[in-house]
Amino acid sequence: MKAARLFHFRGLVHTRIQCRGNSILSQEPSGPKMKTKIPGPKSKQFMDDLEKTQNPLSTIFVLDVDKSIGNYAVDVDGNVMLDVYEQIASLPLGYNHPAIQKVFQDSKNLSQLVNRPALGVHPTPQFIKQIDQTLLPVAPKGLEYIQPMMCGSCSNENAFKAICIWHANKQRNGKAFTEEELKSSMVNKPPGSPSVSLMSFEGAFHGRTFGALSCTHSKAIHKIDIPSFDWPIAPFPRYKYPLEENDRENKKEDERCLARIEELFHEYKSKKNPVVGVIIEPIQSEGGDFHGSATFFQRLQKLTKQNSAALLIDEVQTGLGATGKFWAHEHFNLPEAPDIVTFSKKFQTGGYFAKKEFQPKQPYRIFNTWMGEPAKMLVLDAILKTVKQENLVENTRKTGEVLLNGLKDISKQYSKLILNTRGLGTFCSFDMPNASVRDKFIGEMRNAGIQMGPCGDVAVRFRPALIFADKHAHIVHDKMNEVLKKL
Repeated sequence: MKAARLFHFRGLVHTRIQCRGNSILSQEPSGPKMKTKIPGPKSKQFMDDLEKTQNPLSTIFVLDVDKSIGNYAVDVDGNVMLDVYEQIASLPLGYNHPAIQKVFQDSKNLSQLVNRPALGVHPTPQFIKQIDQTLLPVAPKGLEYIQPMMCGSCSNENAFKAICIWHANKQRNGKAFTEEELKSSMVNKPPGSPSVSLMSFEGAFHGRTFGALSCTHSKAIHKIDIPSFDWPIAPFPRYKYPLEENDRENKKEDERCLARIEELFHEYKSKKNPVVGVIIEPIQSEGGDFHGSATFFQRLQKLTKQNSAALLIDEVQTGLGATGKFWAHEHFNLPEAPDIVTFSKKFQTGGYFAKKEFQPKQPYRIFNTWMGEPAKMLVLDAILKTVKQENLVENTRKTGEVLLNGLKDISKQYSKLILNTRGLGTFCSFDMPNASVRDKFIGEMRNAGIQMGPCGDVAVRFRPALIFADKHAHIVHDKMNEVLKKL
């Protein structure tokens, strides 16, 4: 029954039919309308107020969420911006979608909205049904175990723990903990606290929490002053574009990276700090929107398996349709399922899907107070039903073609400014000559009414909602042409 439901949902999501009209699009403004530069005077005042209690240096503008609608963000100064960043890729249906509003208007949901149980010890019947009826149908093929969590970072942190527990259980052949293991773990010594490692990649981003930072390598500001584990850092492919003109060079780049990955497995084994897991993004997002080929990921999975390690694919930013498939790793046609897939952002909650052997045999090993949130699962259920009913994954694939083709046309006209255009679905990006030019461009685009974001050293990224349509892509192209003429 579960397998049938999974096939039914995924089949509908991926059916290539025209996206039905979305009522929220009819409520949107006709286009951007700017009253002030960003940030405006009211935003600046709120930022001054914020500074009294916390560091506001990352604040771009202050959002008026009540007035924002669909693909358009409105700030407290009344500036209306087409938002192709969507709260760092976390709003699948844009702002104030009626399907989500109904969740909070339905009195039957009131108890789940106002009560937040400690789900690890007191799960509710509703939450158990939510796992079965909301999360299970969208599980990556081959993964049957679901562990809800709160956010992307804690999803990865607990997935790391699951991998280490899985490895240790194999080492002791499923036997009970020894007294030595129990005692030594309390003073951070082996054998209870074993010397093992997780492999990550140059340019990766997996979170800002303490353990995840050892696998994050996107910007120094995230890591400086924080102690890190001695874990291997492998190269992630850096391709030449356009891909079709650089096939030979890019195959060599795959070979270079894979050879080094194999070396690192052997080096850390000889250091008696063996690699027990590999964590990787399908597209390196915060690090600069770097892509890897299907061949690279297939061979990485084979190498990982040959070295008795687990493969963890971090889909926190890429999951739920952004790349034109529900899960980005589906583009790679992996011969078998990854061992663990983490998720958050567009899901409005967090967690990971895993093979059953990554479920610990003892209580409290993967645990925190909340272990997810029923209210956010209600929201996710409304999101997934809307995605299915309106064929939004297919919409994203088609709209992504329009967006990317337009970016490629612009790059031909401004070949010294727009470099390396790339993307899957609407998960698109391009590079600019340097960070100074990139940051100026983003600032001017924002002042022209397009809210967008940077990533890596020189990249500009697009993270629109799944309701982003052709007309929105054309607005972006037009505004880019206006700004680039002046740049």
